[in-house]
Amino acid sequence: MSRLQNDTFLRALLRQPTDYTPLWMMRQAGRYLPEYCETRRRAGSFLDLCKSPALACEVTLQPLARYDLDAAILFSDILTVPDAMGLGLYFAEGEGPRFERPLRDEWEIRNLVAPDPHAELQYVMDAVAEIRRALGGSVPLIGFSGSPWTLACYMVEGGSSDDYRRIKTMAYTRPDLLHHVLRVTADSVVAYLNAQIESGAQAVMVFDSWGGVLSEAAYREFSLPYLERVVAGLIRERDGERIPSIVFTKGGGLWLESIAAIGCDAVGLDWTMDIGRARALVGDKVALQGNLDPAILFAPPETIATEAKRVLDAFGPHPGHVFNLGHGISQFTPPEAVSVLVDTVHQHSRKLRGGR
Repeated sequence: MSRLQNDTFLRALLRQPTDYTPLWMMRQAGRYLPEYCETRRRAGSFLDLCKSPALACEVTLQPLARYDLDAAILFSDILTVPDAMGLGLYFAEGEGPRFERPLRDEWEIRNLVAPDPHAELQYVMDAVAEIRRALGGSVPLIGFSGSPWTLACYMVEGGSSDDYRRIKTMAYTRPDLLHHVLRVTADSVVAYLNAQIESGAQAVMVFDSWGGVLSEAAYREFSLPYLERVVAGLIRERDGERIPSIVFTKGGGLWLESIAAIGCDAVGLDWTMDIGRARALVGDKVALQGNLDPAILFAPPETIATEAKRVLDAFGPHPGHVFNLGHGISQFTPPEAVSVLVDTVHQHSRKLRGGR
């Protein structure tokens, strides 16, 4: 593997000094890019795109060809893991992801087993290896997975949900069954992320997209301990290099200090929390990632620049900041808006650190 030419992102995750604040965006390879839409059209479907290592590599690299980003992220989907468990993932037009066989009966839950990432999910590992080769050491590659709780939501609900009625009913009436789902899923996530690391991922991120729908007590029972279990099981070093981990709970600002204590290297923030206040709460325990509201990218260029500077100024000229959006970039984002954001973050953060 080639030596990294730009390791700013990794050094920021490890809270080491950097000349500027590195930047990448959640869902940076996506429908806001016309070249992505063309590749997806050629693939035939979203799942076919995910399951083709060559095409997954192609779309992963597309935003890097347009923008001066500091990291690439594997193009895949968080639901590959439950799909490999046999739940039958499919995408219905206008409805998003669905499962043919959601977990509804106790016998289905008791029979749930962790998939072998080098069997049912080998196409993901092949994509990681191909992307890493194609990057040629230019920037680091991020691997990722959904969190145990978030994956369990989809597995029990059968798809996305407005009220999470089925899984919350299970949590309050049969917590033993839900804990079984979460244990198996946590072990699956550990194996999946470690296989990505072994295939070439240089950092990993856990997306707890639905953690914020839980009450305080329920989060501490059904999400946080399983995030900790995942982080504890991760490979921490590969080929003599540290492999940093990022944990992101959307809506998780209430539990920021608790998340920072589970052993991850960085905590992702959504846009609802002031990043300066977040830094005051966690100190130098972890790096912070975030946290511009993605909707700001619909504003005029001067507003985008002002709001990006606001985030950078709130964090200050300290080590340990990775700039990102507070959630995934919208498919309706004008591509030129991202250019304004990237240029502003790099230029203004250099000034904050005393550079030019």
